[in-house]
Order: sequence, then C-alpha cells, then structure tokens
Amino acid sequence: MDKDKYIGRLLDGRYEILEVIGTGGMAVVYKARCHRLNRLVAIKILKDDYLQDEEFRQRFHDEGQAVAMLSHPNIVSVYDVSSSSEADFIVMELIDGITLKQYMEKKGVLNWKETLHFAMQIAKALEHAHGRGIVHRDIKPHNVMVLKNGSVKVADFGIARVMSKSNTLTKEALGSVHYISPEQAKGGRVDNRSDIYSLGIVMYEMIAGRVPYDGESPVSVAIQHINGGAAKPSVFNPNIPTGLEQIILKSMALAPAERYATATAMLYEMDEFRKDPMVVFPEKPQVDDATRVLPADLPEETPQPPKTIAERTAAGKTGTPKPRQSQKPKPREDEEGRNRIATIAIASCVVVAIVAIIIFFVLLGQGELFGKPPMVTVPDLIGEDFNTLRDYEGIIVERQDSKNSDEFEKGQIMDQYPLPGKDVVSGTKVFVIVSLGAEAPEKTMEELVTVKADEAERFLLGLDMKLNIIKYEENHPTIPEGSVTRTQPAKGEVLTEGQTVRIWVSKGPEVIMAEVPNVVGKSVEDAIDILKANGFENVRQNPVDSDKPKNQVVGQSQERYIKIDVTTLIILDVSTGVSQLPTQPSEPEDPEDPDNTPTTTQPPEDDPEPTPGDVQVQLEYVFLVPSRTESYVLSIKAGEEWYIENMTIQPGATTVPVSLTGSGTVVYELYIDGELYTTETVEFDPDE
Repeated sequence: MDKDKYIGRLLDGRYEILEVIGTGGMAVVYKARCHRLNRLVAIKILKDDYLQDEEFRQRFHDEGQAVAMLSHPNIVSVYDVSSSSEADFIVMELIDGITLKQYMEKKGVLNWKETLHFAMQIAKALEHAHGRGIVHRDIKPHNVMVLKNGSVKVADFGIARVMSKSNTLTKEALGSVHYISPEQAKGGRVDNRSDIYSLGIVMYEMIAGRVPYDGESPVSVAIQHINGGAAKPSVFNPNIPTGLEQIILKSMALAPAERYATATAMLYEMDEFRKDPMVVFPEKPQVDDATRVLPADLPEETPQPPKTIAERTAAGKTGTPKPRQSQKPKPREDEEGRNRIATIAIASCVVVAIVAIIIFFVLLGQGELFGKPPMVTVPDLIGEDFNTLRDYEGIIVERQDSKNSDEFEKGQIMDQYPLPGKDVVSGTKVFVIVSLGAEAPEKTMEELVTVKADEAERFLLGLDMKLNIIKYEENHPTIPEGSVTRTQPAKGEVLTEGQTVRIWVSKGPEVIMAEVPNVVGKSVEDAIDILKANGFENVRQNPVDSDKPKNQVVGQSQERYIKIDVTTLIILDVSTGVSQLPTQPSEPEDPEDPDNTPTTTQPPEDDPEPTPGDVQVQLEYVFLVPSRTESYVLSIKAGEEWYIENMTIQPGATTVPVSLTGSGTVVYELYIDGELYTTETVEFDPDE
C-alpha cells in the first residue's frame, strides 16, 4: 500500500488527510482535520490487502461501531466508522503523547509506583470495556498511549477481534506474541481473563525491564506462554515489593481459573497494595499430585538443586547441577608439612583476634556495639493540615493519595501508614492520604432532545465540569434541523469529570427522491392514489373552470418524469366542469323610467367588494431550485424581509415549498451560498 496516496484527499467530504503518524499490520494511521467540527483527529485506514475480503471489511466496520459506544477517560474515543468505495477507516481521538512502549524504552526499568500508576489505569479501561461485553485481545505497551499529564489511554479496542480471523503466528505477529495469553497461543476460547494475563505481562515488563518470554520466532515464544515457568520479576529487580509481585504472578497464571476473575477484582488488590505497600496477600497452598504431611521431628534435609530451568533461575543458579562427589581420605602428610600449616593457622588467628579487639573497642567507644539503630515513634498526623505540617524528627511525611471526604476538610490528613504510636527506624517514610473535601453533588444529564444544538452545548459547558463533547449528525423525520435528537448519556444518567458526552443533531427528514408521474387527464381520486403510490403525500387541489369533465385533472404543478423530493407540494388543477362564462349583456331599458337612466345593481352592504392589493393572502408556494451533486445554502427574501435564511439544500433536491403571506405582486430574490441566483414574481390572488 502506498502510504502517501491519501495525503491531501478529503474523505467523506469532511476529513482532510494531513500526514502519516503510524503504521500497523493491517492499517495506516493518519493525522487529519475534520472540517465539519474544525478539529484534528486520527484516522486509521485499512490497508489495500484487506479491501478484497468483504467479510473482513464488515467485521472491521461492525467492531468499530461497537467500540464507538465505549466512553471512558482511559480509552481512546472512536468518533466515526466509514466503509465506502474510496476507503475503510475509523476516526479516533488524536492523542498528544507517546506509546507506553516508547516510554519504557526511554526510561528503562520503571519503579513500582509508576508501574502501579499505569497498570491501574489500564485495568480501569478493561473494567469499563469488559462490562460492555468487549474484550481487547491485544493488550500490549504499543496499544497504550501515555499523555503529557501522566494519564494513559488504551487504543485499538475490538480491532484485535477482527485480526483474530487468522490465527497464524507470522512475523507480523511478533509484536503481540510476547503478550498473548496461553489460550490465545493455542487458538482456544478468549475472554476477559485473557486481557488480564496480557496486563500482567505488561506489568512484568515495566518493573523487570524485560518480557518474561522471548525467542527467535513467534512460535517459540508462544510455546513458552503455553508451558509457563517464567522467572519471578524479582529475579531481575530485587526492589519489587512482595504484594505487587503477587499481583503480577496471579495475573500471569497459566490457567484462566487461577487468574483474577475480573478487572474489578484485580483493581481491588491493586488498591489494597497502593494503600499499604507492605501488604502480603494470602496464597493458596501449593501441593503435588499426592498431598503429603511431613512429620515435625524429621531432620532437615540437605537442600537439593532445583530440577527445572525455571526453578534454577528463580534460585539464582544456572547450568546443570553437578552430582555430589564422595569424600576421599587425604594422604598422610609428613610431620614438617603439618607443622608449617599449624604455624600459619596460629598466625592467622592472632591477626584476626587483634583486628576484632580493635573493632570492639571502637564500636564500644561510639556506644553502638550491640545497640539497635535509633528508633522514633510515629506521630498522629490524622486531622493535621498537610500544607502547614511541621517537621517531625526522624520522620519523612510523603503524600501518597488524595480522596474526597465528608469528615475531613480539604487539605487535612485523613489516613496514614504506618499508624500512630508505632516505633520505627529513624528516617522512615510515613505515607498519608490528604482530603479533597466533600464530594460535589452528583450532576445528571438533563433532557436535551429537541433543544437547539448550540444551546445544549452551552448548558453542558455551564455545568462547571470537564466534559468531552462530541457532536454527530443524523436524519430525523420530526425534529427540526439543528436540534438535538438524542444524547449519550441519556436523561437522568450521572455525569462524571472528564466524561465523553455525545450529542446527535438533526439534519431534518431524510431526503427521498422519486419520479413525478403524469396524472393529467386522470380523475382527481385516481391522480391522488397514483401520486401516493409513488411516495407523494403532500398534494393539494386547485379548482379551475374548464370545459373538461368535472373532477378531471387538467394540470399539475410539478414537471412530469423528473425526480424530486417526495415531501414536495404538488398542486393539481381540477376541472369544475364549467366553461368560462361570457360577459353579461347590458340591462334593457326600463320603459317606466322617464329618464331612461340605466339602473346599477349595488353589492350588498355587508359584503363590500375588496380592493385588489388590500387583502393579505396566505399561499403555499413552491420555489424551483437547481439540482446539484453537493449540498448548498439557500436564502430567500422579499424587499428587506428574509423568508428563509441559510437553509441547507440536500444534493438532488429541485424544489423548496414555502408558506408565503402577501398581497398583490411580490418579487422574491433567491440567494445560493450568499450570491443572488434568480428572482421570482409571485401573484397573490385573493380568490386563491
């Protein structure tokens, strides 16, 4: 695939491709600008190799749609999914950061605090996705983005499911095979616990500085995952706290049943460790096939060398264990040799004794011989203001976390470890949790359906919360264009800080085009039935005098055999069956009128003849507009009054029905995209 062939192109009429920012096994990721919302986005375009596989393309589209419903601060948001003749692509949130893999390559081995910090955020993302039935299947540092503020976002949810159509471990799979679960390596059933295994591998790599299994080929690495036996991460980094190592090893258990059942359960133990880094979790007893109880009075056996490579590695030994050598008696030495050895031994003992005496008196003089290191008692810090905390001799106070509290004011210490009154070695750190004050009342989503989109956005911005607002467009049969049709979350759901709020905005009814049939010469009943059968429901009758049979259609307002919007008004001229009457002859002279003055019939006083131009007439009028392949903006005005402002005309539309009110003759000006297109004269007939 030529990775530059999309640069400069406009996809879906809105996404301008700017540059390549990454390349993967099945897609290329581009930086792009969305012209509709005027923002930068990331677009993942499927490679040409997959475009011929219709099943693959459909799965790519379906998975993207499913993941677009995820909304979590630790998951990269998916805005749009498109499948067309020009490209198959997913539009995502553009992240300003680097991958966790790049971060690890830059920093090397991470300390346990950083490892826990990143792992808990990844686990929260998994918890959210698993709760909605979505398994990632490809958790690895390459799919985790690290932002400048230290938070992380997991990318490519659901995409690995599409890739799982092929289970072949090729060279392209090498980047993922280091993190796949044993069941994935065997082509077995995958569930939430497979993601937990992969997260355990990522944690292992962060804190040990290397992956637990490596090899020259993907197949050899996969076999190691299946067989297990990795060395504990503490073999490579002795500074790993026991509790954290237990969490990593439990996540990496070969059998899914021995791992954490859910990401929530894993998060619980992570949080317990975060609260108390000295915690040691209870372990299940390890037994062999024949469970045995050893007598208490048996003599201690001589330690035997580990039998497996993994056991030898964990014990810090390498190579093949050598068999014990039997002790053979030494040959008898002559007397001179024994005397020489005895002399050397005595001299050595004297030197050692002198050095020991010197050290003894030095330490005795310093008062430290047989003594313990200086101890201090942990003070009670609970309730103290962290920002104005005084110095305590022998104690280093370090802020570990902040939480909301109804009991403690903002800035006050609400918990500490070690606890007050405990004797500890001077220089010990005391970790404290500082109150953020009372948690703000919950804010819920209001009913925004039918509200103008800009008003809805102003409402959300006025909630004094950091919300990520995303707008989509969709057709709606009844909600006016520019108004909200639905929201996610919906009315009544709780809003949280940093949450993504999606708003769908109406584009008006979907434009359906149909060909106008010829109904002239038909009875009005038949004409209406024919029009309705073709989708035209907006029909009005206009009685006209004609010598044609009564109720016969003698004219129609829309040109025949052209395609127009089915909502367009069609006016049928229907014959009354009466011809135009001739002009009335003059009244004969009245012989009894001496002046022979012709009489004039006066209209009734209660029904005076209206003066033309004085009566305001309401008229349903149809303006003809040009049919174009792209949408454009139409405005219509008469004099200084605008009847339509900035109406979007969809591609293919040829008419615009408008309700007009006026009298006499009015000239209307039609503007397209701000420029005068044409003028149209409308006669307002009071008898209409």
